[in-house]
Amino acid sequence: MSTTVVNVETEGKTWGGGNEPLKASYGKMMMWFFIVSDALTFSGFLAAYGFSRFKFIDSWPIADEVFTHVPFLHGQELPMIYVAFMTFILIMSSVTMVLAVDAGHHLNKAKVTIYMFLTIIGGLIFVGSQAWEWATFIKGDYGAIQTKGGNILQFVDTEGHRVALKDFVVANADADRTQHERDNGLWFVSEGTLPTYTVEEVLHGLEKHDNILVRTQTLTEEGHKTVLTRAESIKQLKENGKAVVEGANLHVNEYGSPLFADFFFFITGFHGFHVFSGVVLNIIIFFNVVLGTYERRKSYEMVEKVGLYWHFVDLVWVFVFTFFYLV
Repeated sequence: MSTTVVNVETEGKTWGGGNEPLKASYGKMMMWFFIVSDALTFSGFLAAYGFSRFKFIDSWPIADEVFTHVPFLHGQELPMIYVAFMTFILIMSSVTMVLAVDAGHHLNKAKVTIYMFLTIIGGLIFVGSQAWEWATFIKGDYGAIQTKGGNILQFVDTEGHRVALKDFVVANADADRTQHERDNGLWFVSEGTLPTYTVEEVLHGLEKHDNILVRTQTLTEEGHKTVLTRAESIKQLKENGKAVVEGANLHVNEYGSPLFADFFFFITGFHGFHVFSGVVLNIIIFFNVVLGTYERRKSYEMVEKVGLYWHFVDLVWVFVFTFFYLV
């Protein structure tokens, strides 16, 4: 019967158990485990987006043409300005969270309260901005035509600037269009909101305006979308025009490939849920700070733990911002 001899001196140099592995409390270790697992989840989503992005690289929407809106500045093309503002606000909220954690280490309740409040305000601004961006993306701005093959045809003037359907199409007030519902058609099929115009009305408007051309979603070698000639524009609309598309949803997307909208809603929505959850957690911790809970404990570790989560959410947004808006 053999006996195993343990070198106590050697074993003492590594973690041999206890309630604080790597000198971190159980709560912080569990937060790190959650962050690592959540990071793998986001990595999988972004990898799937990257695969689809480069698989359909010739027809993927151009971010500078999609995210051009700024609240209260209607009709102006300001690519990426508001997205950059959102990113700045979120990064600054991470800075205030660092200051809150540092103040907690010094048991300074007043400063923790101020910096936690600023962090919450920054998170609320970001969530509200993302909700506005979603609403703008869903509503759309220009409108387009979906072909029988599922491609998107947009409209530009002779200088290449986008033209909205409302600028050259007139709706026929006498046209009798009934929205298809389950009680007046196939019982298992329903139809979304009817578009403002029909394909025939768009074609008629195109024929009346010589300065309007059709632009396909296919990119040229220079990275610009292909603009058809006047004759090709009318021919394409006559032969392949299927439906009018306004805005973007999980089925169609006036900016280009529907897959772009699917990923946009899913990944930014998933991140937005994380930010909202972080705001809720910060509010709970904020009230505990105000009530003096951590002051009595002589420890602000809860602020530090929620801070780890908040920094993770900010870091993920840097990758989401890079993948969706910059690449």
